[in-house]
Amino acid sequence: MTHVATHPLLEWSDALALDLPFMDDTHREFVDLLAAVVQAPEGALLNAWRVLIAHTQEHFDREDEWMQGTGFSSSNCHSMQHKVILQVMREGEQRGVTGEYAVVRQMAYELGVWFPQHAQSMDAALALHLRGVGFDAATGQVNMPQALPRETIHGCGGVTCSDTDTQSEVETLPATI
Repeated sequence: MTHVATHPLLEWSDALALDLPFMDDTHREFVDLLAAVVQAPEGALLNAWRVLIAHTQEHFDREDEWMQGTGFSSSNCHSMQHKVILQVMREGEQRGVTGEYAVVRQMAYELGVWFPQHAQSMDAALALHLRGVGFDAATGQVNMPQALPRETIHGCGGVTCSDTDTQSEVETLPATI
């Protein structure tokens, strides 16, 4: 049985571009893998979801390393949101194992709603920061160390937030997640 998406697919667009090729390439891959989940027939859905989880884990780990290495706190809202999203995705995998494919599809749809906001706010702030310090993703080198923040950046790119703020953002995802 072929699945027909009942929600609009998230598609790559210039609105998601951060003008930082190493981030944009990863984000494009995320969007493509998310589309593969949404369009997967039931027999391929769980595997597509697992591929998306593995990609997302690597994607978020890389961003978290960049934040830590360039003066963003590893406990900031951006990293916290990564942890929460991955936890939710893993819970979705467990639901998929029990045959609850509709839950996995709903989660994929909700990720498609969540991702543009995350990319256009938290990732955009990180991209600005990385450009500002001359970060080279290939080497992990900061080419303008004088531009590094004097103190670790806490909150969401300089805006103070708490775990409850992060939780309220995540609570915009439906109860099925």
